[in-house]
Amino acid sequence: MTSTEAGLNGASDREQVAFAHAQGRVVVTHDSDFLRLAKEGVGHCGIVFCPVRRFSIGRVTMALVTLWRYRTVDEMVGRIEFL
Repeated sequence: MTSTEAGLNGASDREQVAFAHAQGRVVVTHDSDFLRLAKEGVGHCGIVFCPVRRFSIGRVTMALVTLWRYRTVDEMVGRIEFL
């Protein structure tokens, strides 16, 4: 689900993390502000951080599929994965 699909365009990063957390969703982002929120102790169901233009969309997709296959929901809670 994208921010647009969730009706969160223009919402703060904190609001987006709260929505994802309430929905049990992992946040996939290139915005380092989400890492700061995690460091501040804001609860989340996982954050996957991918720096802008580091990988093609195909590689990002494959990395996300790999995470989905090998990490349980419980393992992702509070975890940050770097691509």
